Amino acid sequence: MGTRGLIFSSALLLLLLAQPVLVISATPPFACNPASSSTPTFGFCNTTLPIDKRVNDLISRLTLEEKIQQLDHKAAEIPRLGVPKYNWWSEALHGLAWGVHFDPIIPGATSFPQVILTAASFNPDLWYRIGQTIAVEARAMYNAGHAGGLTFWSPNVNIFRDPRWGRGQETPGEDPITASKYAVAFVRGLQGDTATGGRSGQLMASSCCKHFTAYDLDRWNGSVRYNFDARVTAQDMEDTFQPPFRSCIEQGRATCIMCSYNRVNGVPTCADYNLLTKQARKAWGLDGYIASDCGAVDLIYGASRYGKTPEEAVGYALKAGLDINCGHYMNEHAGSAIQKGNISESDIDRALFNAFSLRMKLGLFNGDPQKLPSGDIPPSQVCSTEHKKLALQAAQEGIVLLKNNGNTLPLVKSKITSLGVIGPNANTSSSLMGNYNGPPCEVTTPLKALKSSVNNIRFEAGCNLVACNVTKIPEAVQLASSVDYVIMFMGLDQDQEREGFDRMDLVLPGMQQTLVSKVAEAAKKPIILVLISGGPLDITFAKDDPRIGAILWAGFPGEAGGSAISSIIFGEHNPGGKLPVTWYPQEFTKVPMTDMRMRPDPTTGYPGRSYRFYTGKTVYQFGYGLSYSNYSYEFEAEAATSIYLNNSLSPQATSNDPNTLSYDIASLGFNTCGKLKVSTKVGVKNHGPMAGKHPVLLFSRWPSTEHGRPVKQLVGFQSVHLEAGESTKVEFPLSACEHLSRVVDDGRRVLDKGSHFLIVGDKEHEINIVS
Repeated sequence: MGTRGLIFSSALLLLLLAQPVLVISATPPFACNPASSSTPTFGFCNTTLPIDKRVNDLISRLTLEEKIQQLDHKAAEIPRLGVPKYNWWSEALHGLAWGVHFDPIIPGATSFPQVILTAASFNPDLWYRIGQTIAVEARAMYNAGHAGGLTFWSPNVNIFRDPRWGRGQETPGEDPITASKYAVAFVRGLQGDTATGGRSGQLMASSCCKHFTAYDLDRWNGSVRYNFDARVTAQDMEDTFQPPFRSCIEQGRATCIMCSYNRVNGVPTCADYNLLTKQARKAWGLDGYIASDCGAVDLIYGASRYGKTPEEAVGYALKAGLDINCGHYMNEHAGSAIQKGNISESDIDRALFNAFSLRMKLGLFNGDPQKLPSGDIPPSQVCSTEHKKLALQAAQEGIVLLKNNGNTLPLVKSKITSLGVIGPNANTSSSLMGNYNGPPCEVTTPLKALKSSVNNIRFEAGCNLVACNVTKIPEAVQLASSVDYVIMFMGLDQDQEREGFDRMDLVLPGMQQTLVSKVAEAAKKPIILVLISGGPLDITFAKDDPRIGAILWAGFPGEAGGSAISSIIFGEHNPGGKLPVTWYPQEFTKVPMTDMRMRPDPTTGYPGRSYRFYTGKTVYQFGYGLSYSNYSYEFEAEAATSIYLNNSLSPQATSNDPNTLSYDIASLGFNTCGKLKVSTKVGVKNHGPMAGKHPVLLFSRWPSTEHGRPVKQLVGFQSVHLEAGESTKVEFPLSACEHLSRVVDDGRRVLDKGSHFLIVGDKEHEINIVS
């Protein structure tokens, strides 16, 4: 990288990491103040008019210079029209973070688990309530004058394609169905819709699904996200990378989508008209604005040289459909772009129409926002008791029990005379939070939580840091040999995996593995290993070591993480989380992270990616997770065995699979697909000995994996609570076109005639597509 590139990267990093410092009055600024004598004369302040007419009126009153100043994320005020400044950039990945102002009045916000752990609950109702809670706190902050805007650039619904990705922690995992359902639930909660998608009237906040699209590499082996060209097949784009974004817009009705840094098949996503306008806005129906990732428009010229000048970069972005640029590039270059003919004023007007429409839908041009239906939410709603309980529930439901030999867990408090706690993640609150977090309401570390339950506790970090390059192994071994029970808190932190930094290895960092093995050897009883991490780890040594009795994966569990872990260790909560991502062995690191292919290639030994296509060995499989209870499943006897198509419909052989007759989904059409539905019921029983929340995961598979078919694919999931000994029936409504179809190599979705198999646990049920 040359000098200019280094300067650019440094400046961009500062832009990304610097939290905007907002000094805001106790009352939020607002447009259309009824106390102003000029307000009644402005058409854009007339709330009886449709929003499009109001927006057009406002745009018609702006000078070109005023218009340009609205294109970046820090939109300037327009004093002569009474329009206040606006900050488009706020973050709420798992709680309020950037774009809001914390002070002694509102010192923190509820910090939920990092998304990867929340996803492990496979509980859309929980995901919805987290979004809903964040929206309430956002409005409370805004009403108190502590927020520069109500547009939150969350959630991150990229597919966790490679286990080394530093930002995989921010995502719902590797499965497109899980990521899609998470997107829909979170967006509905944050924007104020009902859980089933019903409109609630007032838009509570604006949600932005990012990063569009095929973005899942930050910095690995010389490849960086700013100039990485993701080469993606039409097949992988359709059935892996795009479904979460499509669901986000079509079902979640997100009011924003963010284009990413990378190129896709040679074209920067923020300069791709086919992606932004033809697909997101026209085909999927985006009703909102399109934002760039921070500095992404700069990169169209600076890093990729796709545009030969800054003005060309601005032109490509605006003509592709971009509305708001994160940074200051538009303000600097849009004027000269007009002069040089790269854009016209109408291109700017189009962008401003989408931007101002959204601000009006948030009620920010309807007079005093404190008089809106959501304007009376007080600061006391931030960090309320109810919200903190939800943070605890989210951590409890997500934590995954990976191993429990001989019922090592749960521990019985009355039988513990002494407890040794070892590990660098035991007493560090920052390790619990993940990234993109604001100051939490309150943090309970694992050590603090355990001390509240057991009197005789001794602690030894064992490592200087999570990197574990300096150890105190003798001290840890001595402690382990002198107590009845040992719990170790190991794993990763933000120095190991984060935005801008991908991992090179999948094993525990530094001397952690040596420390764990030495402690396990010295301990009187099999030890308990708790892993704090976003990404998966190759812990085969611990999985196979009988001296390690139990293993918990706690993700980055948020402010209540310590309490959640303690409640599971002592049997106050029955773990039910399931892994939302495959845990690969260390040998997977031989696979280039830059290879975007999902499907395996037997001719070269390429193993493929994710549980749907990976052909190699795993440490733990997607969907794996134990419980203190035993659950069984049965497909109900009356479950459908056939789905009938009209005899007039003719299946065709696909080009890559001449021996199978398939129906083209697009040719079948909406009406026909709407008739190809069945309802499958699964009986679930908790055989005890404890009550528990249990996710039921339903997969489908084909008779073979030839011609790019997945090994299996998730088609639905539901979380149920069952008392010990209790049974229930879980109903899965299935659409053949949606749930039993597959994508062929040219990107078309087809429905194979013949056998399909539904799978839950170790049970299978066959359904035939017949004509």
